[in-house]
Amino acid sequence: MSRRIVIAYWLIPSEPARSYFQSLINDLAQRYDAPVFESHVTVHVGAKCTDGVEGVLSEAARGCERIVLQALEVNGSSEFTKTLFVRFAVTTQLQRLNQSIRIAAQNSSDYQLSPHLSLLYKTISTQDRHLLTHSIDVPFPEVTFDSLKAVRCVSPTQSRADVEAWRVVAEKPLGSIGA
Repeated sequence: MSRRIVIAYWLIPSEPARSYFQSLINDLAQRYDAPVFESHVTVHVGAKCTDGVEGVLSEAARGCERIVLQALEVNGSSEFTKTLFVRFAVTTQLQRLNQSIRIAAQNSSDYQLSPHLSLLYKTISTQDRHLLTHSIDVPFPEVTFDSLKAVRCVSPTQSRADVEAWRVVAEKPLGSIGA
């Protein structure tokens, strides 16, 4: 599988969810000797074009107010970046944001929108994953997201080193005007 540098576009939760999820991520990372990362929901992943990323974010954020997503369940998988995650319902507003980023970035990648907020990136046993998914109770039926970030990363992300190499290249609050 070929690996490449891409730009991932993230939705960042607002308080109090931001602190709750970050604390959970930090705790799980410490318990499982896993990387620490910022809590986020990936909206789109596209080609690396760091020139113009500010403009892409400005364009997408300008037409988008805060996004509220319904938390559906805590789940897990054998995929490194989906070891343990909170799955969210897809909304029309989220689909519009994905489309506006795709258009603004002039990007035709085949990224499939599947809104989730990862809690742990680590290869663990199926049994541990199962126990974890049942031990976490997300206290928010809905989570509000109030900003967008563009992050330079390797795709696919497969290791702690990959996660630790992520770099935020731009950030905008949702509903912001101008660049």
